[in-house]
Amino acid sequence: MIPEKKIKEQIAFTVKETNVEGLGNKLAGKVRDVYVSDDKIFLIATDRQSAFDRNLANIPFKGQVLTQTSLFWFENTKDIIKNHVVSSPDPNVVECKKLKVFPVEFVVRGYISGVTSTSAWTAYSKGEREFCGTTLPEGLKKNQKFKTPILTPTTKDDEHDEKISPAEIISSGRMTKEQWDFVAEKALKLFDRGTEIAAKNGLILVDTKYEFGYDESGDIYLIDEIHTPDSSRFWIKESYQERFSKGEEPENIDKEFLRLWFKENCDPYKDKTLPDAPEELVIELSKRYIQLYEMITGKKFEAEVGNVSERIKENLKKENLV
Repeated sequence: MIPEKKIKEQIAFTVKETNVEGLGNKLAGKVRDVYVSDDKIFLIATDRQSAFDRNLANIPFKGQVLTQTSLFWFENTKDIIKNHVVSSPDPNVVECKKLKVFPVEFVVRGYISGVTSTSAWTAYSKGEREFCGTTLPEGLKKNQKFKTPILTPTTKDDEHDEKISPAEIISSGRMTKEQWDFVAEKALKLFDRGTEIAAKNGLILVDTKYEFGYDESGDIYLIDEIHTPDSSRFWIKESYQERFSKGEEPENIDKEFLRLWFKENCDPYKDKTLPDAPEELVIELSKRYIQLYEMITGKKFEAEVGNVSERIKENLKKENLV
């Protein structure tokens, strides 16, 4: 684990946004800045911590954690399906193939859990038994493991993701049946691989989302990110069974405390200007991202204090990408 002193020093160099000339047209997402050129896409992970549809704080080393976690998984799943990675010219940057993206997020769930409007437990607790084309059995308890993981797709929309069944995906023209069958099989295999590696490192992969795209030949690739702390939920394996049997919530390495602080100290939905997040909370969240990286991958997180934005530009120049 990186010393707290190093994390504190890095606060001055956190990446709120990037502006790289000559890389392509920039599209700013919640966390990543996406640069689109004629034949390539560059994903640059910033340190933004997003919630309530706005940026709450910038977390030291977060962008590097997300990028390095994804690269670890892309490397460890390329025998299952091809992915969009061309190269990684910087610890925060991935150079990718430019592909057409399916307008569907492929959410795989190993456990019935969650509190959001699209979560399986929310629907189940209201009496729904048909969930995204899957029939759920009676008698399930919150946070219980499914007999086998289930695939619960959602629409991929700018405003709000909605649950959708495989039949609706095909009938709406979002995917052909052949494409759906191929991707559904790959998504479940990816989840099995993630579950297996996470378990070796003391974690349970609870649920995750995958995205896929295709090239001019129709070949399908895994894209975006995979099994990161932002796209997946993880529980601590060792304490799960005992806590579940007692009806307690599973132990996790949670990021929720920062959202709660803002809810208690302002109205994050309505206030024009938000207060600055306390430094100790920013440092704590950085430590948790780094801890998750090390637990998820089983590798030591390596990072240096310094100007990340300038480093990114220099590394892109070195590779003659700008």
